Amino acid sequence: MSETVEFAAVRAAEMKAGFNKLLERLRAQSKITLLDEEGLESFVMAGGDGMVLFTQEPDQQPETWDVAVILPEVLKLTGDRLRAAIISPELARKEKARFGITRWPSLVFVRDGDYVGVIDGMRNWEEYTREIAAMMNKPTGRAPSVGIPVMAAGEPSACN
Repeated sequence: MSETVEFAAVRAAEMKAGFNKLLERLRAQSKITLLDEEGLESFVMAGGDGMVLFTQEPDQQPETWDVAVILPEVLKLTGDRLRAAIISPELARKEKARFGITRWPSLVFVRDGDYVGVIDGMRNWEEYTREIAAMMNKPTGRAPSVGIPVMAAGEPSACN
């Protein structure tokens, strides 16, 4: 049993190392930025259209590889209009509620500091082209979130 656990740990480490090499290649060859928490906030608040890939551990979510690999093609599809970035699985888990992420991997679209929408999971290319075009033309709005109403201090509650 311990050999199986050990093998799984080695395999996960190998996949993570390979995925990190892919991310570095994307950063070097494309205009794709790898963001930390501070960088994510700056990226979202920057002007123009942006897209952030919310990743997960590649050994647990193999689709993460697939979506990362097609990012350069997504950028070509949109011309120079779209900025692209990738965040780590740790940061993605921390920020998922803020952006309404319910499935991995996810592409989150922002514009001028506001939320536009999300495309979750892996899709076929035709679906991606259609959904990305829709995101590029969609107005900004509020990110979906947990439905807990926020009330001002001192405001009477509707509960009795």
